[in-house]
Amino acid sequence: MAKKIFTEENFAKLDEVIQKYKDTKGALMPVLNDAQKIFGCVPLEVQKKISEGLNIPMAEIYGVVTFYAQFSLEPKGEYVIGVCLGTACYVKGAQKIIDRIKEEINVEVGKTSPDGKFTLEATRCIGACGLAPVLTVNEDVYGRLVESDVPGILEKY
Repeated sequence: MAKKIFTEENFAKLDEVIQKYKDTKGALMPVLNDAQKIFGCVPLEVQKKISEGLNIPMAEIYGVVTFYAQFSLEPKGEYVIGVCLGTACYVKGAQKIIDRIKEEINVEVGKTSPDGKFTLEATRCIGACGLAPVLTVNEDVYGRLVESDVPGILEKY
């Protein structure tokens, strides 16, 4: 069961952040960063609160949230699995790695597993081409993968 993120306590934290940056030029990015940390995502309810607090149009906030990859509209899992789809990784079998992960944990790319534990993302090049194909789980990096490595990696989490 995923934890509840839309609590009064979290919205109170967001209010503090908004007050802290309210009169600062360029306040939107630091407020969005803090909101992402507080809620684990920046859904429309949170964007609306930021819009009202900073007096910035919703369209502008939504544009920033959807443009930058560090922001998410939906909560991410406890473990974010990123499979590199850069050229080297793709050529060396990254798609097979993704397919195996999807099968093992019942999740689609860009989505979070029903239990809230894993989020699967297809990423751009992470700069570890010599280790292709590569996947990351949060900060852990796994390289030179074959399909059969996937269950053992997932088991650790």
